[in-house]
Amino acid sequence: MNMKRTKIAELLRTEPIGTEVLVKGWVKAFRNNQFIALNDGSTPHNLQVVVDFEQFDAATLERIKFGAAIGAGGTVVESQGKGQKIEVKASAITIYGDCNPEEFPLQPKKQTLEFLREHAHLRFRTNTFAAVFRIRHALAYAIHKFFNDRGFYYMHTPIITASDAEGAGEMFRVTTLPLENAPRTEIGEIDFSQDFFARPTNLTVSGQLEAELGAMALGEVYTFGPTFRAENSNTTRHLAEFWMIEPEVAFADLGDNMNLAEDMLQYVIRYALEHCADDLKILEDRLIEEEKSKPQDQRSEMSLTEKLRFVVDNQFERLTYTEAIEILKNSNPNKKGKFQFPVEGWGTDLQSEHERYLVEKHFKKPVILTNYPAAIKAFYMRQDEPAEGVPGPTVSAMDILFPGIGEIVGGSQREERYDRLVQRMRDMHIPEKDLYWYLDTRRFGSCPHAGFGLGFERLVQFITGMTNIRDVIAFPRYPGNAEF
Repeated sequence: MNMKRTKIAELLRTEPIGTEVLVKGWVKAFRNNQFIALNDGSTPHNLQVVVDFEQFDAATLERIKFGAAIGAGGTVVESQGKGQKIEVKASAITIYGDCNPEEFPLQPKKQTLEFLREHAHLRFRTNTFAAVFRIRHALAYAIHKFFNDRGFYYMHTPIITASDAEGAGEMFRVTTLPLENAPRTEIGEIDFSQDFFARPTNLTVSGQLEAELGAMALGEVYTFGPTFRAENSNTTRHLAEFWMIEPEVAFADLGDNMNLAEDMLQYVIRYALEHCADDLKILEDRLIEEEKSKPQDQRSEMSLTEKLRFVVDNQFERLTYTEAIEILKNSNPNKKGKFQFPVEGWGTDLQSEHERYLVEKHFKKPVILTNYPAAIKAFYMRQDEPAEGVPGPTVSAMDILFPGIGEIVGGSQREERYDRLVQRMRDMHIPEKDLYWYLDTRRFGSCPHAGFGLGFERLVQFITGMTNIRDVIAFPRYPGNAEF
């Protein structure tokens, strides 16, 4: 079969009846020794290939098993059966790869997500995960398109870095020094001057600080790359390796930052609704089946697509941290002791349960919280002027909270005033000499600027309706797991 291959998605879209075609893919089913359900990954829909078993030798037909990779050449005809408009009447079959169904871990039946996580190298073959990763691709494209169409420049920031943007210290060390016999200084500390980079280095937790440097010359930039956190967090919301989108905009304040983030989220979700309808339908149907086993009061009020349209069609609720604390303090869950972390007053670091209460129970829409206490935020956030009725110093920070996820975006207006930034670094014991390059942007032509970070996997998780973040990245990295 020397003919050029046609993808199944293209065939189903154009319906070229009477045309000779060549299709290649994996067998999803083979019924009555006559009907092959074939899928090549380009669409959630299978193509029916009809085989006249009298025209093919028995040995070839015997090899057409679930999971086998085959090619089929033949004529596109109008389907005589239900469920498809066209089918291919096969004149030639090639077996590219056999699959023994007795040994193949995936069977043509429903598999649990936990089981598929253990076989992550094969789970792309299932309808659920094929849909998830087609959607993930579409969302990545939509993000690049959103920023490109608005004149942003895409920056590749370092993966290996000597700085800790968050000040958290929970980073993966990068070294070529021998672990069993590392060189030591006179006072017994590891001598990193003999390491590859001649200083301590780590995998990055954020590209933000470097992106700020770009914004101070190019105006509007964004990063989209892998980031790493060495947190021992075994939850459905955390990964050790994940992807981040981080725009930085010169001459922008907190209001501009909120507008950009809301516009971007609504754009990307709208793109998914318009371009991934078939895949979203598969995931929505899966969720509906899951919901049937839950008590009525634990079922979602909206379907997956209804939830997505609700985010797209409604303006996000905006309120200050101070206002949110009052709502949470006076909420029934807090008064009745149902929060795992009680909200006692101003200065409380909000947990996921608090964020989700605001979004899912109180406002029933996405929420943007602003002006957090300075004590619980990073050094680079712009310090607010004192406000009446606010108990302590705040910074021009903002978090966007989504239903089912909690925080999906975190950002701020950056502190552009040199003296204020230096003092904040000193207060937080961040060495000025290590970040001289960052301070230089405040010494030479500083200006107001702002940016945010979006965890890509949390966005994919929200849009696909998957309940575990480990199911929206191809090969999840988390404590105790670095398989594949």
